[in-house]
Amino acid sequence: MDNLQLEDRLIRIEQLLIANKEVLTLEEACLYTGISRSYMYKLTSNEKIPYCKPRGKLIYFEKKKLNSWLLNKSNP
Repeated sequence: MDNLQLEDRLIRIEQLLIANKEVLTLEEACLYTGISRSYMYKLTSNEKIPYCKPRGKLIYFEKKKLNSWLLNKSNP
């Protein structure tokens, strides 16, 4: 198995693990939604996306609320 195939398999495994979590970190939420890190920060700073900052530093996203936000933001 070459490095490219191995990397693809690791990415798929990572995505499966993220799919099973209820609370996502910023990086995981970016992978889950396909939104870039900088745009995700912009959305949180403008309070356009539901997030939680329990200790004032790290940003977390509840997957259920994130899914709802994604579905409500679709174009008609």
